[in-house]
Amino acid sequence: MIWQYLLPQHGLSRLVGWLAHCRIFWIKHTFILWFIRRYQVDMSLAVETNPSKYPHFNAFFTRALKPDVRPIAVGEHNIVSPADGTISQIGTIEAGRIFQAKGFHFNVQELLGGNKELAAIFQQGSFSTIYLAPKDYHRVHMPLDGRLEKMAYIPGQLFSVNKPTTEHIPRLFARNERVVVLFKTAVGHMAMVLVGAMIVASIETTWAGLVAPAKDSRIAWKEYPNNLISLRKGDEMGRFQLGSTVILLFSTPVQWRDAIQSNSALRMGQSLGMSK
Repeated sequence: MIWQYLLPQHGLSRLVGWLAHCRIFWIKHTFILWFIRRYQVDMSLAVETNPSKYPHFNAFFTRALKPDVRPIAVGEHNIVSPADGTISQIGTIEAGRIFQAKGFHFNVQELLGGNKELAAIFQQGSFSTIYLAPKDYHRVHMPLDGRLEKMAYIPGQLFSVNKPTTEHIPRLFARNERVVVLFKTAVGHMAMVLVGAMIVASIETTWAGLVAPAKDSRIAWKEYPNNLISLRKGDEMGRFQLGSTVILLFSTPVQWRDAIQSNSALRMGQSLGMSK
């Protein structure tokens, strides 16, 4: 994994981002067709099924799905997966620490950009870490109904977030560039952490647009008072332009479903568990 420390992570990611927005037909169309074959993408699930209709690779990569292909599990306390992907880890936050991989934990306060007050909310809560592979649908949706309270851009590294890397680089998710979003829900507070990674060109939210990368390399919090932005379970809240990881934090205990364990494949909208 030493090569990841040596690469110009941000420069490489910005270059890939530029290429992913290229509108030259033969370049973008060749790339899209290669990607579909390489990852066996089922275009019948997409609203736009014709690959040639996408103006650039990123439009294809963040393609919308038909509304009926990802049903949303019902129930006010029923937490659903925010994305297609794979469970990296899932469980209980123990004394403010989250399990990353065998031998590695990271601290909630670190993950939340050093915000001690916010970290205290999740000290004895629950977490779920969901990895989005290149083949996955890359829009991120709400696990529960929520009212937006605050959001932060947190600068950092851009290590890969695949399984081999999580098993070898300590505190990976607390070191990478990320966007933290805090919601108030019927079951307490919920934080959604959208983690950047190698060649992830950008992270967006539906209310703020492009959040990462940011022009300012400092941690920046923005407050959203008066419950002006409310989202329903299943609503889109953000997207990755090229894949990464979503970490869910809950301030109250969650009874995760027995079938949902490390390496479990997920579909957006399926039930992950019930808030106790």
